[in-house]
Amino acid sequence: MRRWMMVLPLAVFLLMAVFLYKGLFLKPDELPSAMIGKPFPAFSLQSVRDDRTLTQADLLGRPALVNVWGTWCPSCKVEHPYLNQLAEQGVVIHGVNYKDDNAAALKWLAEFHDPYQLDIRDEQGTLGLDLGVYGAPETFLIDAEGIIRYKHVGVVDAQVWREQLAPLYQALVDEARP
Repeated sequence: MRRWMMVLPLAVFLLMAVFLYKGLFLKPDELPSAMIGKPFPAFSLQSVRDDRTLTQADLLGRPALVNVWGTWCPSCKVEHPYLNQLAEQGVVIHGVNYKDDNAAALKWLAEFHDPYQLDIRDEQGTLGLDLGVYGAPETFLIDAEGIIRYKHVGVVDAQVWREQLAPLYQALVDEARP
């Protein structure tokens, strides 16, 4: 029994060391999403631009990026110019203004331009919660039927677009063509 008591702390230490070592190789930007393959969550929220009510039905009809952003998010400011470039190239982008002040969001979009075809006002964070959002920016890729096909956590830049999102987006666009 005494020998077991001496070995127990060493065994606990080794077990913890293995878990910590494994954690060094995890990629925090590859957070799994339980939403992949599921329909975009039902919602009924106002637009950032006006008091029009938007629902998940407004997202249907063509593949799109759905970008979760906020004026309080420094990384969102970094990615915003690239989203504008993508929108200019014809990429369909919808925004979810997450836990933000609408006046601040309107000022931001006026100052930095608006890449979003629809911009959903999620002041309480309910849609973000339903999407499993950890923070901003997060970008979801949905197909024409509103099914979530991919989730990217972090800034969308040229490399992320080229290596991850563009091939998936183009495949969905091609699939949606009659």
